[in-house]
Amino acid sequence: MLGLKIGIFTDSYRPYTSGVVRSIETFSEELQAQGHETYIFAPDYPKCEGNEHGVFRFSSIPAPTNSDFTLALPISFRLRPLLKKLDLDIIHVHSPFMLGRLGARWAKKLNLPLVFTFHTLYDQYVHYVPFGQNLTREITRKFCTDFCNNCDLVIVPTGVITGHLKSWGVASQIRVIPTGINLQNFRKDQKDWLQKKFNIDPANRIIMSVGRLGKEKNFSFIINSFKRIVNLFPDTRLILVGNGPEKEALVKQCINLGIADKVIFTGTLTGDETALAYNSAHIFAFASVTETQGLVIGEAKTAGLPVVAVRAFGVSEMVEDGIDGFLTDLNMDLFTDKIIYLLNNENVLRSMGRKAAINAEKISAHNCTNRLLDSYFGIMRNKDKKVSTSF
Repeated sequence: MLGLKIGIFTDSYRPYTSGVVRSIETFSEELQAQGHETYIFAPDYPKCEGNEHGVFRFSSIPAPTNSDFTLALPISFRLRPLLKKLDLDIIHVHSPFMLGRLGARWAKKLNLPLVFTFHTLYDQYVHYVPFGQNLTREITRKFCTDFCNNCDLVIVPTGVITGHLKSWGVASQIRVIPTGINLQNFRKDQKDWLQKKFNIDPANRIIMSVGRLGKEKNFSFIINSFKRIVNLFPDTRLILVGNGPEKEALVKQCINLGIADKVIFTGTLTGDETALAYNSAHIFAFASVTETQGLVIGEAKTAGLPVVAVRAFGVSEMVEDGIDGFLTDLNMDLFTDKIIYLLNNENVLRSMGRKAAINAEKISAHNCTNRLLDSYFGIMRNKDKKVSTSF
């Protein structure tokens, strides 16, 4: 079977770090390893690497609410001849906005199957809009629903998001395909990287969380929980990996709570550094209530960390409650009690960590990519399906 040529349109890509970027990188690497070609159409950034094979950048401007993010200008006179030269088999978009809509338009023009991965609950991010949030939420849902209904296939990373989209009125075919984990990348022999990097006493136990430091990730909740934990266990440390607009406010919160010397903000780490950090920690805590999957939970489990997380949307399918971690309601006492339970029961902590590493294999990159390819070939067999005229 000949390899596919896949055009990937995304509004975020490296050097920006996010779950979307990680997903694109993971699937692209595995697709290429299986003999397929991927061509990525993405925004430009000030610190982009030169000579990126198979990556095509669009001129961009800084996003007003996030200086690390850029907004692509979906205009390029080189795009038409380039797409004709590439002779793509399928177009896969990772956003319903800028470059995602550009990819959708070209899928229609070239009569190619169009796949959309619904990574983000965009309606849960309206707190970045200064006014009219309820109206903005409804407009966003309608916008996303219309986009989904003009795609041949919508991919969601967890089953709970399927029901969510159907409740909005999405009628297109939906398939659950999680972002896979390159297992070998997150299993490291070195178990003291954090301790050496940040001069942490090896006797201390580390609670770790990873993500963009934005309101939607709910790090403030974790910090408040840690205040109670550290009062009971002074030998614990909280490690927060990532960067974002809420960092200054979170640092101030730690100072006000009197725990600033117990909390470490690492800033942005490379992929390998993040993997080493996972392997140096003891418990993974996650309180976001906006995740379609919670990819970092899978990474933490791969490294053998038990997870304590708030039960919300996709996260509810990433943790086997009571087996490889705990799921709780968005309740400070319940969440904190589960972490305290693990700190008080070393045998349970270790047992859950072992089960986490085993269960992570269910979403290996290889297995998830095979499911993606099966979906690609399925919609290609139905190319005579009615072509959308809405983009």
